[in-house]
Amino acid sequence: MKIKKRTIVLIFYFFLLMLPIYWMLNMSLRTNADILGNFSLYPKDITFANYIKIFTDSSWYSGYINSILYVSINTIISLLTALPAAYAFSRYKFIGDSQMFFWLLTNRMAPAAVFLLPFFQLYSTFGLIDTHIAVALAHCLFNVPLAVWILEGFMSGIPRELDETAYIDGYSFPSFFIFVFMPLIRAGVGVTAFFCFMFSWVELLFARTLTTTVAKPIAATMTRTVSATGLDWGLLSAAGILTIVPGALVIWFVRNHMAKGFAMGRV
Repeated sequence: MKIKKRTIVLIFYFFLLMLPIYWMLNMSLRTNADILGNFSLYPKDITFANYIKIFTDSSWYSGYINSILYVSINTIISLLTALPAAYAFSRYKFIGDSQMFFWLLTNRMAPAAVFLLPFFQLYSTFGLIDTHIAVALAHCLFNVPLAVWILEGFMSGIPRELDETAYIDGYSFPSFFIFVFMPLIRAGVGVTAFFCFMFSWVELLFARTLTTTVAKPIAATMTRTVSATGLDWGLLSAAGILTIVPGALVIWFVRNHMAKGFAMGRV
């Protein structure tokens, strides 16, 4: 009886979880007039016009390309910056290390709007407005502290004796870090990459303010569905479904590392 109750609760939970996604898929396969004209649990006259418009209109599909570009750049920069920083926090004690670690986390806690004007003025001075690297660097503000915090938890779980043994065996620090240490924390790297990708993918304030046309992300492009006649619900739903795909692919590729990472790391 307990197992049946637990199964029913899980089924109901997944039903609630998938309902918004199903409803968005349902609307994406219907015309705007059909959506506003009648209530339907499934699309009776399926149309792919909304998806065709997204894949054929450069102003739409370029938004996905721009988002993937700056999110990928940000994930790489965040990992390359956080790995040595997390190693230093996990292996060495220095004056102000706890305060600095807390300061990193405060950058993650602070609202993005607080940093928006300084970033805009700085990037305007250096001519970085409307570039992918501008958004990627801005997102490092909250992704690098998160990456350091997660990776430090994984690295602290590795005994320090391993470092000393590797040095005795003749490993240089770069070779030890890449070929010995990194494989031991690959689950943590996978989890960190996932969170960096997701937080950068869904962020809108920096991405919209620091771009205009060339590097405009899909989240900002989706606001074009608002017009004098109202929202184009079908097109907006199709765009929403397509924004889920990159995140699902990231989860698929790091799924093995994520399961172990959530169990072992500081997540």
